[in-house]
Amino acid sequence: MNERAWLLADEYLQRRAELRVTPHTLASGARVIDAGVDVPGGLAAGRALAELCMGGLGSIEFTSVTIGEDTWPAVHVWTDHPAEACMASQYAGWAIDPDGYFAMGSGPLRAHARVERELFGRLGYAEHASRGVLVLEGRAMPTDDVAAWVARKARLTPDALTLAVAPTSSIAGGVQIVARVLETGLHKMDTIGFDVTRVLSGIGTAPVPPVAKNDIRAVGRTNDCILYGGQARYVVQAGDDELAALAERLPAASSKDYGTPFYDLFTRYDNDFYKIDPMLFSPAEVWLTSAATGRTFHGGRLNADVLRASLLS
Repeated sequence: MNERAWLLADEYLQRRAELRVTPHTLASGARVIDAGVDVPGGLAAGRALAELCMGGLGSIEFTSVTIGEDTWPAVHVWTDHPAEACMASQYAGWAIDPDGYFAMGSGPLRAHARVERELFGRLGYAEHASRGVLVLEGRAMPTDDVAAWVARKARLTPDALTLAVAPTSSIAGGVQIVARVLETGLHKMDTIGFDVTRVLSGIGTAPVPPVAKNDIRAVGRTNDCILYGGQARYVVQAGDDELAALAERLPAASSKDYGTPFYDLFTRYDNDFYKIDPMLFSPAEVWLTSAATGRTFHGGRLNADVLRASLLS
């Protein structure tokens, strides 16, 4: 996935004017792509970031979804490699936090660095890459010190890194985050103890939020697009009884914290993600199809009222 993503990044930089992104090469040789910090970025840049996040093993297109009386722009995401593309790459599971800097890291470099040892142990997946790509959700551009920190953790030299950056409240940042609609479902499966390597394929949609006035508000909107507007369908190697039980537990509505716009919930918990019920983070609605029996099990529901309250506030 790292090599696929590196080649994709090369392609995107050939289209830099079209995508409204800007590359920088740090003194250390690390390649940095600004997709929304000091440049406009946009929808196309967000799609490009999402493809990098999935290590080139996911497809992302724009569409629209109707929820209640509202029709929203949306992303349509699918992959035939869900455990690898979503959990080993797209999941924003690596906190990039050297002194004076913070961003959440996603992308295939995670599969080489394997800082999240327990997760990668469960996935049984590892890459041994000579160069790697990391997507940063943050407002500050990485410096040479940040690149050196990442390189050291990843056992590479800084000149073997491509770091793509966009803030949560940017257009591109919003797109790449809601494109995690499949990943959030897989992450919840993993949280409740289901082996995600049994998931054979996934396809889903989530609304694209309007840009927010700041990153905290954008965190609320992007989460709500998945929790209250996200739909995901998975084909799974499992029997009917197991999938019927999973379909009840998997959607966001199974959480005690469900039903409140995420910004309000986040504020209630003092802006601390870890105080929020982890069972909340999942698509609003899911379908699970057994590869063995062909039966499909449905769980959850879309919530037009909470979504409208979040995206139009």
